[in-house]
Amino acid sequence: MPQDLSFDLHALTARLDRSADRILRAEHGLSYRRFRMLLIVGKLGEATQRAVSEELGVSEPSASRMTGVLARMGLLDAGPDPAGGNRRRLSLTVEGEQMVEQCRALLERRFRGLVRRSGVSYADYARSTRLLLDALNTPPGLDRDK
Repeated sequence: MPQDLSFDLHALTARLDRSADRILRAEHGLSYRRFRMLLIVGKLGEATQRAVSEELGVSEPSASRMTGVLARMGLLDAGPDPAGGNRRRLSLTVEGEQMVEQCRALLERRFRGLVRRSGVSYADYARSTRLLLDALNTPPGLDRDK
């Protein structure tokens, strides 16, 4: 049987995303998608809703709906962009920062447990994952194996 690592990685990622969603909904009442939005806002610092939607890979209307929900939950501040226009500037509230840290810690603990159960070295898995991500960030003209 041929090895289809690329398909296995897609299946693993999809299952990890669904698992993270179940965990976060059960523990914090927050979907994984909304958690990722908070995580991105935290990573970017104060950012426009457009920049967050691009980073998250969702449409601006979808990001706008998530912004409204997260703002009503008290996790996100959304105000007009000082540069003007129809843009909104997003930032985490103190509660949002706390939620991000709690969710990150929870997901990391669960993932470490999964990796341990698999028998794979966490350090090796982390190193290999970082190498793959770095390779994806390499400009196409510099790819060695096409």
